[in-house]
Formats: sequence, C-alpha cells, structure tokens
Amino acid sequence: MMTAKYPLYNPISIREFTASKQAGFFETLKQPRFSGQLVLTGPRQEKWYFYLYLGRIMYATGGTHPVRRWRRNIALYLPQMFPALSSVELELESLRSHNHQDAQVCWEYQILCLWVEQQKITREQAARMIRGTIVEVLFDITQTMEVTCELRQDDLLSTRLVLIDAEQVVAETQEQWQAWQAAKIADRSPNTAPIIRQPEQLQQRTSPQVYTTLKQLLDGQQTLRDLSIRMKRSVLTVTSSLLPYVQMGLVELMTIPDLNAPIFVPPPTGHLVTQDVPIGPLIACIDDSPLMCQTMEKILVTANYQFLGVNDPLRALAILMARKPELIFLDLVMPNANGYEICSNLRKLSFFRNTPIVILTGNDGLIDRVRAKMVGSSDFISKPVNADIVLSTIRKHLKQETIV
Repeated sequence: MMTAKYPLYNPISIREFTASKQAGFFETLKQPRFSGQLVLTGPRQEKWYFYLYLGRIMYATGGTHPVRRWRRNIALYLPQMFPALSSVELELESLRSHNHQDAQVCWEYQILCLWVEQQKITREQAARMIRGTIVEVLFDITQTMEVTCELRQDDLLSTRLVLIDAEQVVAETQEQWQAWQAAKIADRSPNTAPIIRQPEQLQQRTSPQVYTTLKQLLDGQQTLRDLSIRMKRSVLTVTSSLLPYVQMGLVELMTIPDLNAPIFVPPPTGHLVTQDVPIGPLIACIDDSPLMCQTMEKILVTANYQFLGVNDPLRALAILMARKPELIFLDLVMPNANGYEICSNLRKLSFFRNTPIVILTGNDGLIDRVRAKMVGSSDFISKPVNADIVLSTIRKHLKQETIV
C-alpha cells in the first residue's frame, strides 16, 4: 500500500493547490478508505465542505455562494423542479422536526435525496447536478491558490446518491481553469456581479439594442455564473464578452452576498477550532525574505488587517491578481526580479493602477527614491521596518483611496 503523502487528521496548509495537488490529496484519502467530511479553508476564511465515503466524493458545498450555486444548478440540471423551490422550506422543516441529521448537516443534499425518494427526479439526474456542483466548487478552490485542509472522520450523510472519483472531476475542473486562464481572465471571479458604472459612455459605445440588453442584465444582483444560466451561454463566454467594458471602467465586477438559505443552518460542530479572523483590508508584502514577511504579518494581523505574504517574486503578479490586496509592500532588491520591474508591471494593469504600492528597502538613497517614484510607487519606507511607521503608512494611503 502506498504511504499517504499528507497526514489525515491534522490541519495542513497547501500552497498552489493545483490540479495535480488536488488529485494527489484525494488519492491519499482513498488509501485508508476515508469516510467523513473534508473542510478546505481559503485565504479569506471561506470554507468548502466535501462529503466522502470510502475515499470517493458524495457531495460538495460551501464557499461564497452555496445557496446561489444550489439554485443555479437546479435551474441548469433539474429545471422541472425549479418551480418547487417555494415548498423546500416546508419539507426541510418537516425533516428537522423529526431530528433528521442530514437536514442539519447538508440541507441541499437532503432535498435531492427527498426528490429521488419521491420519484420527482431520477438518481441519474441528481448525480449530474452533484457532479456539476463539485466541479464548480473545485474551480473556486483552484482560483484561491492556497487552502488549509482539515478532516472530520464521521459518515455525516446517510444516503449515498452517487460516489464520484475525484480524479475525474479534478480533470474536468482543470480543463475549465485552463480555458479561463487562456482567455486572460484568471484574475476575475465568476462569483462577482457586473453592474453598469458609466451608463452614458456605455450607451455611446454600443448599439441601442445591445445597451438595452446590458441595462436589463447588469443590475448588480446576478453573478457572472447566474447570468450564464439566464443567457444559456458558458460563463467563460459571458465574462469574455463583458471584459472590454470592465477594462474601460464602464462596467464593474462587484462582490455580492449569497441568497438566504431555506432553513436555518447552525454553525458547524465537531473538533474544528474556530478563531477570530482579521476583518480589515487585505495587505500584501512581496519580499524574498520569509523573516521579513513574518515580521510584517505579525504587525498587520495584530492591527486587525488581513495579510498576504509572497516570497517568490516571479509568482507575485499572478498571486496579486488572484487576491487583489488593497495595499502592497514591495521589496526593492530580490533575486530573479526587482521591485522596480514588479511595480512597473502592476501599474500597467487596470486593477492596480491606483493601488498604493509602498517600496521596502535597506538602501535609503535619493536615487532609489526617485527611480521608485518614476515606476509608479506611492511611498518608500526603510528596513528594518518600524510597526508604527508601517501602520501610519497604511492609514495614510487607504484614507487617501477612500476619499478618492
């Protein structure tokens, strides 16, 4: 038997949770025939839940919009059941009143089980929706790039509608992610909602018919994924078609909340320990020194900011595009790349055009300051860093951004 690559019961952090790492991780759960719940936590403390039986996936949920995802996939895979959603709450309340465990643990899955039992849908139809849901969850996880994995060894779902081999859904997800990257939209989340910000300019740049359609669709209440179902097009096609308007600033992709669940969902129980997490803006530090990143992390997290540390300058742009921090501390001298080049490249991207970029360096010379200013830096502080200076610099620049 192959030795498991990852420990099974201790939380572990995995950077760059790529398709190959996902496949390898799920493979290690097959070896001990793991049954229970896998919880993946992203950098912004979003959580995804996988339910497994003997190492194979039964269902997946969680993330930013579990309710939107569930309703959207019903519309896509089970359109005949969409009108019945109004009665879901009553069915769930009935289950809960009979102390049915699954209704509390994963209400979305339990509704599918009910519909199969009542012969309103077939097991095969439920399986197709479950597979599509798992692929969507894996896509969001792939885009986060870093996760913490925790396991609960309990068989929490009593009914097994389908058992899916992780390797198959990981491969399908990877195909979608590669297409997303090829379209140069890897930094755009399909869970964001487009809204028109410059209606007059948009009207001038489009035909009357196109503008009328965009005005009806881009109301800020529907995500790109929601729109793809409504328009009967792939989310890749929808996002690519809107990208020119987004880049011109005519349309904005904004974060919106999830819909209300049809049942009260209690906090997860089990041996996982939850901690208070920073709620302030996300601040990044690009520095090849792990010690420097650790120092900055301590300063920022203590002050209730979210922190993103990047030690590999060659991957800095991709990580920053995926996470979109509100302020960036950038080391000036690093191997294989330098702060001047990274700052210059960031300023060429529309999203980071106005993001505060603060240069960090041990060489506090006038020439360095002038050159850093020429490539678009916002400020310049010397190493070793002082906590008060770091925090006052953040407050100064984020306040300026807010006023603007």
